[in-house]
Formats: sequence, C-alpha cells, structure tokens
Amino acid sequence: MSLKSFMKAGDPPTLFSAFLYFDLSFMTWVLLAPLAVLIGKDLHLDPAHKGLMVATPVLAGAFLRVVVGVLVDYVKPRTAGLICQVIVIAGLIAAWFLGVHNFGETLLLGCVLGMAGASFAVALPLASRWYPPEQQGLALGIAGAGNSGTVLASLFAPALAVKFGWINVIGMAALPLSVALLVFIFLAKDGPVQPAPKTWSQYFNVVRVPQAWLYMGLYSVTFGGFVGLTSSLPTFFHAEYGLSPVIAGFATSACVFAGSMVRPVGGAVADRFGGVKTLSMVFMVAAAALALVSLAPGAVAIAVTLLIAGMLALGMGNGAVFQLVPQRFGDEMGVMTGLVGMTGGVGGFYLASSLGFSKQLTGSYQAGLLIFAALALIALAVLTLASRRRDVSIAVGAEA
Repeated sequence: MSLKSFMKAGDPPTLFSAFLYFDLSFMTWVLLAPLAVLIGKDLHLDPAHKGLMVATPVLAGAFLRVVVGVLVDYVKPRTAGLICQVIVIAGLIAAWFLGVHNFGETLLLGCVLGMAGASFAVALPLASRWYPPEQQGLALGIAGAGNSGTVLASLFAPALAVKFGWINVIGMAALPLSVALLVFIFLAKDGPVQPAPKTWSQYFNVVRVPQAWLYMGLYSVTFGGFVGLTSSLPTFFHAEYGLSPVIAGFATSACVFAGSMVRPVGGAVADRFGGVKTLSMVFMVAAAALALVSLAPGAVAIAVTLLIAGMLALGMGNGAVFQLVPQRFGDEMGVMTGLVGMTGGVGGFYLASSLGFSKQLTGSYQAGLLIFAALALIALAVLTLASRRRDVSIAVGAEA
C-alpha cells in the first residue's frame, strides 16, 4: 500500500479534522491529571482521592462512549461530533465561571470531561467509513493518534497553572476546543457509505458475538494501560521521585508522546503482519516494563525509560486492536467503537484508581503496577488461545 493510493482512497480533510477533534478532546479529557498535584494541595486531597479524581473522567468517558457510539450510527459521525463538542465547551466555561471548591465538585467536572473522552467514538467511525478494509489500520491509527493530546496537557497545563491558577487552565481549554469545532464544521464530511438505520436493540446484538468481547478485553489492557498511566504519571513522578509539577509534566510528556505517536505504526504493522502477532509482542513488552517499574528503580531516568518502552507497546497495541475490529464489525463500527472504547476506559479507570489506593494503603505503587502487568499476560494467553481456535478475524499479512 503506497501513500499515494492511501491519499486517493479516502478524504484527507475529514481524516485531519477527525484527528484534530480527537487530539484536543483527548487533551481536555485528561486535563485533571497534570493538575492533580496542585488541585490536591489546594483541596487537601490524599493519594486515594487524587487517584479517584483523575480516574473519574476516564470512567465517565468509558460509559459515554457507548452512548455516543450509538448516536454516531443514528445521526452519523459529523452531527454526533458537533453535539459532543458543544457540550464539552459549555461545561468547561461553566466550571471556570462557577469554580471548583471541593472533592465532590472535581468529580462533577470529571464527568463533564468524560464527554471529551467520548470523542473516540466519533473520530474513528468518521475516518473508518472513508477507507477500504486493507487501509483501516493506518486510517484508524492516524485518527486515533489524536491521543497525543495528552502530551499537550502534560506539557502546558502545569506551567500555565503555576502562572495563572489551575481553575483558569480549565477555562483556557475551551479556546483550542473552539478552534477544533470550527475546523470540524468546515472540513469534516460523513463517508459515502453509511450503515442502514437499525432499531435500538439491534445496536447491541454485537455483544452476542464472541469476538466483540475478545476485542473489548484486549483494548481494556492496551488503552486502559495507556490512559491509566497517562492519568497517574504526574502524581507518580511527584510522589516517588520528588519532581515538581512542571518537571513531572515533562517526564509524563515523554512517556505519553511515545505511546501516542506509535498508534498509526501499530495499525500499519498490524496491516502488514496481522493484529494477533502485533498484539502478542505488545503484551509481552508491556508486562515486562510495568513489572520492572514496580521494583522502584532508584534513578528517575531508568523509570522514564521503562515507562517509555511500556507506553510504546501499549500505543502500538491500541492501533493493532482497531486493525482487527473493522474486519469483523464493519457495519457496526459506531457501536463497536463505543463498546471497545468503553472497556478501554474502564481499564484506565481501574489502573489510575488502583494505583492511588495502592499508594494510600501500602505506601507504594508496586501492587497496582504488578497486577496490571499480570493482566497483560492474561490478555496474551487469551489472545493466543483465541487465535489457535480461529476465533480472531485475521485480515492480511502472514496470518492470512
């Protein structure tokens, strides 16, 4: 597959608008994570509360992805994206104007930010419906690379919060989202082929298919690990290595940048060699990296290096899972994106909250990291078994 044929096959302006919409929405979704140290200090939150605070947008986004996924199939991706973006912008402005004064209000804000996380269920179907099956991995990898928005949050939010106050950063986030909204309005177009309307019950017939649960489980580990670490690393680096919020943000950015940028690579590698082989390597590397980080290496450089390796694996895994999904569920891409995205968010909520509770109860993040490493190995075992039983839809490459 050449770049020229890829550019001719779909609609580059739509693909770009899907990426930008997802990128800035993702930035907003995880905004509480790089602000957690400062918010926790002002509101007197303990590690468990901070863990729940940064995990709440992840969980809210997980369940909202199902709702938005159904909405996408019902009103088409472009309209669904416009609705979601307006809701998020209005919520950010309201939170900035009214203020956030206690732990309960941070959770309410987290629920609003969850709608930004639901953008995943818009961006991927919007891109997917423009491209043929053999180009799905790359197309969805490019659209899904919008999770690089977490880098923007980690890089700029802490420094802006130190200078202007974290509540003002919440309000500032509405500005780039408004730009993305305008781009979406003028560039995004729904694909030429759209699934026929279905009844509400038909949308959820996919849960009767074993492959749906398999893909949901795999993504709960790959994306769950990615977003869970993204939400937890600023606090982790501050607590374990004494880094300031700004420097912790820089360290987090290095890890997150690695994981987000390789998502298209994961999709392209899966297009070439197959999703099963790609994911098998992903789970082995991720499990090893998280297990080694749990041993609390003394030098922060070693911890960052290990976490970059883990995030690289998880980022490629995100692209590889969504190379498999359209092969089996092309006509249900909206609801499958919602369901698979939901379980990814649930995995992220589990990791972020469990790391907070692990620190609160044991004084260390080790237990939370080791349990998630074990989950990666379980995912590898399940994938291997399913592949041998031919339960996985294999599209191209050596596995065809």
